[in-house]
Amino acid sequence: MKRMQRILGAIALTSAAALTLGGCSSTDGGSASSEKGAVAMSFAGLDIQIWNDMLPFMEEKVTGAGYEFVTDDPKWNAQTQVQDWESWIVRGDIKAIMGYPVQSDAMVAVTSQANDAGIPVVGYGSSWEGVEAAVALDHEKDGKEAGERAAEWIKEKYGNEKVEVAFLGWPDTDLGRLRGKGISDALASSGLNLDITEHKTLSLDDGYAAVQNQLNAVPNTKVWLAIANDPALGAYQALTDSGVSPTDESMLLLNLDATDAELEIIMEPGSFWRYTYIAPARQLADATAQMLIDAAEGKPVSDQTVPVTEVTSENAEQFLLKNQ
Repeated sequence: MKRMQRILGAIALTSAAALTLGGCSSTDGGSASSEKGAVAMSFAGLDIQIWNDMLPFMEEKVTGAGYEFVTDDPKWNAQTQVQDWESWIVRGDIKAIMGYPVQSDAMVAVTSQANDAGIPVVGYGSSWEGVEAAVALDHEKDGKEAGERAAEWIKEKYGNEKVEVAFLGWPDTDLGRLRGKGISDALASSGLNLDITEHKTLSLDDGYAAVQNQLNAVPNTKVWLAIANDPALGAYQALTDSGVSPTDESMLLLNLDATDAELEIIMEPGSFWRYTYIAPARQLADATAQMLIDAAEGKPVSDQTVPVTEVTSENAEQFLLKNQ
């Protein structure tokens, strides 16, 4: 428990640092001005840890290219995100904007405004009308790969026995919906005897609550699958708080995305958090920052897909931020 408190404390500090970065480079101000102007990055909300991990890497690359790095925190409010972009457009020094929208269709009009002002718009994670190109993950393919690995583990461990599965999803975004579809399709085609219960989760607290609800209803649940790292970490804490051994051989926790907090657990020998699928923060940050810089400089940009890597206890250490 003390170890988990230290992990969650580290998450809070990292998030606070990222929010400070966003505050210093927000629509209300900015970091030191640059003769080349600025580029802007707009995530839907800064409560997603992998995005917090990416921001310092992005800033390093962008400022190294001679641009100011501007960010915001719409807090998952589409209208706030639109207003932030409108403020960037009228600043006069923004040379390119990249975004992961709260709602893609809500950004079409403001994207058109940016284009009319000569500001190219590129996407992260998805594309919409008016976007020149996007850095993306193939969410459905990634989910299917994760689901197939889960099915392999279940088959090896339980064979044809009935297995209770808790699925921690988030269907309200393209990322969550497509990852969920990939996982679900893989499990459905596995031929295994699975009883799957879905929970709508986005945050650490959501993941913790989902485990409590699942264990109350189905105490014998052995498999926990999550489309993102924050609910997976909440689930891990809830499971260990409930008395599950961190090295329980009968248990599987598997998810997509991971930060140092998750990797430090996965790398422990025998951990029941056996698999995660990630595009490392540095790799994502380099790709996104480079597309922003290229767009700002008028260079041609094209869609890029960043592949995920399977991470287990055997290779988790190499993906820690300090080792990237």
